This record gives sequence, C-alpha cells and structure tokens, in this order.
Amino acid sequence: MSATPDNCPTAAFRAVAPSSKYLKARSKEMTLCCSQCKMRMEKPRKCSKCKSVWYCSEKCQKKDWPTHKPTCHEVERSPEKFIRMFTVNPLLMGYLEVAIALDCGLLDNPRVGIDEPFIARVDMAIEPSNMRDFIGLYSNVKGAVGKKVQGMLQVNFISPWNPSMKGVETPAPARFHQWRKARARIDAEGFAKSPVGIIDFVDANCAEFGNTISVDVHIPTTVLDMARKREPFERIFAITFAKSQQPMSAMACLEYINVHIRSDTQNQLRLRTEMTEQEKEVVRAAGRNEDTLTACILNQKMNRELMYADIV
Repeated sequence: MSATPDNCPTAAFRAVAPSSKYLKARSKEMTLCCSQCKMRMEKPRKCSKCKSVWYCSEKCQKKDWPTHKPTCHEVERSPEKFIRMFTVNPLLMGYLEVAIALDCGLLDNPRVGIDEPFIARVDMAIEPSNMRDFIGLYSNVKGAVGKKVQGMLQVNFISPWNPSMKGVETPAPARFHQWRKARARIDAEGFAKSPVGIIDFVDANCAEFGNTISVDVHIPTTVLDMARKREPFERIFAITFAKSQQPMSAMACLEYINVHIRSDTQNQLRLRTEMTEQEKEVVRAAGRNEDTLTACILNQKMNRELMYADIV
C-alpha cells in the first residue's frame, strides 16, 4: 500500500485529499446521536457549558442532567466542527474504519457488527501543526512559543469493545438500544451483511470526564477487504527519499491519518485552528509526565509514531 511520505509534498497530499468544497457539502449530511435517548438528530442542541454532549430536545437534556452534571465542566471550544469534518472525509474515515475493524475483532468473529454490537472510543486532540511549537510546549520552557499557536486535529488512540472481550466494562443498555436502531436503519438501506457499530469520539478536553460525541458507523466490504489483506504502508522519507515498509495495524492506520492531516498546510481539510490554552496544557502536561489520561495517551502516541522519534 502506498502511503503519504513522512513529510508529504503538497502535490502528493492533494492527489488523494478531497476538496474543501466536497467536504463542506458533505458535512451538512452528518447526524449526531442524542446523549440521552441515543436517537439520531436532525437539529441537535448542545450543553452550553461543556459543549461536548448533544440532545434532541429540552426534555432529553433535563432528563440527562443528573447523570451529566458530575462530568460537565467549562471548555473553551466544542470539538463538534472538527469531528464533523473528519467523519465526512472518506480517506480519513476509511483508514479509521480499517483500524476499528482490526481492533474490534470484526475479522475474528463474523457475528460482531451483524448480530452483536461493537463500540470504538476514539481519542482525539488538537496539537501544534509546527513541530517547533510542539517541542516548545512539551519542554515547558517559558516563552518558547508565541501567544498564538496553530493547531491541527490528531487521532491519538482507539479503545475497542465487543461482547467477547474480557476485562472490559459492559456498556449501558442504552448503547445496545442505539446499536439496534442503527442496525435496523442500515438493514433497511440494503446493507444487512455489513457490520454496524458505534464510534465515541472523545476530545482531549473532555477525556477525563467521559463526555463523547457518538456516531453510527457502517463498515463497508471494501474496508474489510483492506483489513484482511493487511498490505504494508510504504514510507518515503522526504530528505533521503529512502523507502521502508510498515506492517499494517490499527496504530499504523492512525499514524497514516495523522501524517496526512499534518501535510495539509493550506487547511484544505478544515482540521486546523488556533489552539486554546486548554489544548496547549495537554501537551505541557505530557511533557511533565503527569499521570492524567490525556497526557498518558499523548505520550503513548509519541512513543509509537516516527514523527516524534527525536523528542522521546
């Protein structure tokens, strides 16, 4: 499998990246699931404080408040726009679906996604698009970065679940209800033989509190075929042009996604933005080796992705 180079030339990126016009048009088609009843929503309403849970009605919002209240906290930005642009991107979602198929056991158990659900928690974060800014934050040196730091979306980790996995907490009954609704909808669309599951997107600012944005996912045959073939990624190093092969795995798929987003210097994918102070603090905390979930996840990502080899 031919992959994006580690420092991808603009021409190579544009050869495979969808246009901004296409992504903007598709973003209007995406629907979220209500955090309370798990129904798909045409006009979602979000919690004004944490900006990371969504409801189909005021009734559902009030009903969920006793559960949501302990985890609700102030954030500077909602992750919804970036998750929306990510999920409508066929290249990024295609590789995320391959990673989920591998991690959630879709190839090992044909019942998963057909007769029983699978759920994938996907931890995402905004981190500096410029490695000098990343190093400046990570090293915790005062004045190493300017007040304004351009950031980009990155996929840091996948936590899989299916009913056969031992030692993993079983989801609440509402999640099974959500999956059955999604399964019925996909069946009605003519894809009864395709696995269906749930993706819980978790922003780094909300990771410690368990707030997620949930979307239904339908894994097409083409994605399952890619996962079965496990064709290795081909790396092309920008300075030496030397080539090497990286075996396909869930984490290799995430690295491909992250390199592709990093290569988007013109923000064609609409996944870049100025970083908030909360987002900068996640990187600083990782540099201090703090024992927080977000810091640990970022350090794990740095240890497995080539881009950070000179830092860790």
